Amino acid sequence: MELTMIYYLIPSLIMFCCGVYGFITRRNMIAILISLELMLNAVDINFVVFNRFLFPGEMEGMFFTLFAIGLAAAETALAIAIIINVFRVSNSIDVRDVNKMKH
Repeated sequence: MELTMIYYLIPSLIMFCCGVYGFITRRNMIAILISLELMLNAVDINFVVFNRFLFPGEMEGMFFTLFAIGLAAAETALAIAIIINVFRVSNSIDVRDVNKMKH
C-alpha cells in the first residue's frame, strides 16, 4: 500500500484547525502560545509533505522546515519571557488583564 499525500495532509489539517480553534477560544496566554505552536507544526508538516511528493530529489522543503522550527523556538522563548513579565506586573496571564495594564 502506497501512502499518498492525503494521508499526511488530513492530520496536518486537523492539527491546524485545532490550533486555530484554541487560539480563538482561549484566554490564557500559555494556551494561546501552545495553539500557535500547533499551527506552526502543521505548516511544517505541509512543507515536508509537498517537498517529498512534488520535488522528491530536492531538499528545499526540509531546510525551510528546519529554519521554521528554529524560528518557532526563538518565538516561543521570547513569548514566554513576555508572559513572565506580564505575570509579574498583573499576577495573571489572562489576556483580558493585559488591557488593564494600559491605564
